[in-house]
Amino acid sequence: MSAHHDLKQPIYDPSVSFIQEDKIWELLNTNTAPSQAQVQAVLTKARLCEGLTLEDTAVLLQNQDCELEQQMFAIARDIKNTIYGNRIVLFAPLYVSNHCANACSYCGFNADNHELKRKTLQQDEIVKEVEVLEAMGHKRILAVYGEHPRNNVNAIVDSIATMYSVKHGDSGEIRRINVNCAPMDTSDFAILKTAAIGTYQCFQETYHRPTYETVHTKGKKKDYLYRLYAMHRAMEAGIDDVGIGALFGLYDHKFELLALLAHAKQLELDCGVGPHTISFPRIEPAHGSSLSEKPPFEVDDECFKRIVAITRLAVPYTGLIMSTRESAELRRELLSLGVSQISAGSKTSPGGYQASQDDQQDSEQFSLGDHRAMDDIIYELVTESDAIPSFCTGCYRKGRTGDHFMGLAKQQFIGKFCQPNALITFREYLNDYASEKTREAGNQLIERELDKLSPSRRRNISQCLTMTDEGKRDIYL
Repeated sequence: MSAHHDLKQPIYDPSVSFIQEDKIWELLNTNTAPSQAQVQAVLTKARLCEGLTLEDTAVLLQNQDCELEQQMFAIARDIKNTIYGNRIVLFAPLYVSNHCANACSYCGFNADNHELKRKTLQQDEIVKEVEVLEAMGHKRILAVYGEHPRNNVNAIVDSIATMYSVKHGDSGEIRRINVNCAPMDTSDFAILKTAAIGTYQCFQETYHRPTYETVHTKGKKKDYLYRLYAMHRAMEAGIDDVGIGALFGLYDHKFELLALLAHAKQLELDCGVGPHTISFPRIEPAHGSSLSEKPPFEVDDECFKRIVAITRLAVPYTGLIMSTRESAELRRELLSLGVSQISAGSKTSPGGYQASQDDQQDSEQFSLGDHRAMDDIIYELVTESDAIPSFCTGCYRKGRTGDHFMGLAKQQFIGKFCQPNALITFREYLNDYASEKTREAGNQLIERELDKLSPSRRRNISQCLTMTDEGKRDIYL
């Protein structure tokens, strides 16, 4: 089923779950103690950058050999560098509303949290938040909305139009807005598509249905299947970039990861293309949530690193997102294990980019682990990870989305489009927003990257960098 036609007829049964819990447990139980030969065979297969089956993934999840685990981490690094190069895409969340009609026991926004200060930004307040983000240098926003009737599709479309309209100074503008909001019917998703959004993002939270029903006690979110098929409906409406995820800590992480990958494979089977991104939030402390203080199935840092690395092996062409929930130190390690997108300078409360720290705590969704400023994060990416911070949004605006993007990614097209665009947009950031030390380090990195290119490619990209230095903005291939 192509993802490029509006309001396509579904070819699946939304009354039946495609998450086969018995099969997932059978895969895990059958591979309880895989041999070194079994694990090595899976790692050899992973090197081909063609992805893994659920059984392959189960073998890696059950591996207990430390040497093979280190091999797995090395392969994850190689795959990430092969597919994505040393680029790291940067974005920031913009929380528009924390009004929510659901009661989710792990979330600070839940409807039964009467201590939370509720707020939905007005259009002028959205403008001010976007101006702050643009002054940091952001070009890409994840707009986040609590699941509440006031955050209906028309209100969301209006707020997105406002975000796109904001221009700050000579170069501040938002070029891509991804959306995290409640699942919709196909007709509403078609309206959302008219807002020129990038990726539609929605997390199942937990794929284990008994747990799902336990932690969701009020609101439309109680409907497990309606949420499970949200991405199918979005693709039917023509939104061909979607992002999925699970909230690790609610249930057994091995089950959740296999179910998450089963979701990705089902989307590819039914809709012709899998998810554009996968996210890995872990439960973090949230005001008004006792469950978040001690997660039922806590995932420690070492386990979390295995989850990220295994996912990179299993779905090599999918973007992996890491938010500022995690500490700076852990995020640094995860960059080398397959993460390709990170948030920077984030706030998780409506109006948080202008509010005091005390006001943020009274209205935020969860606590952050990485509080560093945008410029500090970028400086570290350049000097410690030798990574190119990318602000590119060219693929979306050139129509390289959905199955078109995945087809190009499988041909390893990074060198043709993404690497040059990353360098050009990074120069734009350095010229307009960076501190002196970041500008110096960043320009040195750009020169090192240019030295790796053929003379003709270096010449073409250098011309774009010169135009950027002369004041031209938004250059992309």
